[in-house]
Amino acid sequence: MTDATQPDTLPGNLTAGGTKRRLHVKGSAIVMAIYLLFLMLPIYWLLNMSLKTNTEILNSFTLWPRNLTLDNYATILTDPAWYMGYVNSLIYVVMNTVISLAVALPAAYAFSRYSFMGDKHLFFWLLTNRMAPPAVFALPFFQLYSSVGLFDTHIAVALAHCLFNVPLAVWILEGFMRGVPKEIDETAYIDGYSFGRFFIKIFMPLIASGIGVAAFFCFMFSWVELLLSRTLTTVDAKPIAAIMTRTQGASGIDWGVLAAAGILTVVPGALVIYFVRNYIAKGFALGRV
Repeated sequence: MTDATQPDTLPGNLTAGGTKRRLHVKGSAIVMAIYLLFLMLPIYWLLNMSLKTNTEILNSFTLWPRNLTLDNYATILTDPAWYMGYVNSLIYVVMNTVISLAVALPAAYAFSRYSFMGDKHLFFWLLTNRMAPPAVFALPFFQLYSSVGLFDTHIAVALAHCLFNVPLAVWILEGFMRGVPKEIDETAYIDGYSFGRFFIKIFMPLIASGIGVAAFFCFMFSWVELLLSRTLTTVDAKPIAAIMTRTQGASGIDWGVLAAAGILTVVPGALVIYFVRNYIAKGFALGRV
């Protein structure tokens, strides 16, 4: 008489449950590999194009460069019309990130610590600004900056992006701040800390993860945004995203240079993601990303 509780066995001392688990793991690995292949294929093809001549790109289909060349990257790194686009983008992106965080930190602290009449309505109104498409504000910003002499300046684009980044930063930081007990504030005040000293030396280190997440999203929005940055600039502050849309000349589009510019545009975002990846993971864990 056999024991009814004994697991079914298969040749090689493998149980049916163990086999199912292994098949499940293998299936998950296959799905993940297909997803990564689908995700990396455009980036690989962009890199592949950036290492080819324009003639090879247009006249043949190859999975890798037959005559590898770095001339496309040399053109971007030596031509001011190209590399100044990266400089301009970095300038106004950094300015926007700093301004957005400087405004969002005290605002988020107020929303997380105090209750006042209309606080929920004001918070909702901030989020509605983030939900609006940039095209809605392109014309008003253009007319305003042209009138006050800020058109085609870095600060103009940085301030325009604040309209979208400040609400997002407030929303993210408010969630992190609510996780900090209010007793810490009271203890610091009893110990004689002023608000500024307490906020910078005690409170901000406690929400460093939230600041990292907010800075990441502010940076990425400003880095990839095209409509406002293209509308509000012409020459002096033109970003790389706008330059990449104006590459057609008398001889047509230089696909190799355009692909190289795309690769160099991806690099800053990838570096930012690498350095703040742990903060982003904490943001997902707290449900604020």
